[in-house]
Amino acid sequence: PPVMLVELFFFQAACVSLLLPGCQGRVYPGRKKPASFAVERRRVGPHVCFSGFGSGCCPGWMLSPGSGQCTLPLCSFGCGSGLCIAPNLCSCPDGEQGITCPEPPGTCGEYGCDLSCNQGGCQEVARVCPLGFSMVETANGIRCTDINECLSAACEGLCVNTEGGFVCECGPGMQLSSDRHSCQDTDECLATPCQHRCQNSIGSYRCSCRPGYHLHGNRHSCV
Repeated sequence: PPVMLVELFFFQAACVSLLLPGCQGRVYPGRKKPASFAVERRRVGPHVCFSGFGSGCCPGWMLSPGSGQCTLPLCSFGCGSGLCIAPNLCSCPDGEQGITCPEPPGTCGEYGCDLSCNQGGCQEVARVCPLGFSMVETANGIRCTDINECLSAACEGLCVNTEGGFVCECGPGMQLSSDRHSCQDTDECLATPCQHRCQNSIGSYRCSCRPGYHLHGNRHSCV
């Protein structure tokens, strides 16, 4: 009946708060006593944390299959070819320690491998570097680095190195030829900068006036 259920509920509540003799099991009201804590810890091993619901492994630790105790550390980021020696602490093959271990450099470098196959089988072949890059061996493996073509480029004017190539540039009054390397004079007189007469020169030009006029101080107009 409902009345009996209510009575049973109050009886269980009294067990939790008063530890009546009729209660089954051990129920600790509030914080556990120090003596009981020490006994419990010796029984289950190290790295054990307690809560109101019982005991379990502390964060960063898990049960070891061999001993059944919380002695197996967890490394959230993985250790690769290294060993997890403490929570989020890896011991790496190179002797360093950290939250993870770097991946060993591949034999093909950062551009990876291509698979070359024939009747005799397949083998991995390193990919070549793009045009304008050279393959250089570094501490982190093979890398493709940009070639500075300006060290050997035959630019008549200024050479500007770019990623994977280079560009030739010419100075004032000059323009780049169709071969993209040499420079040729720009005929500024085609733009008629002078009021009367214009005489082109290499990299520049000069204005002059018809008879009866003289050149203005601005070097372009005639008065």
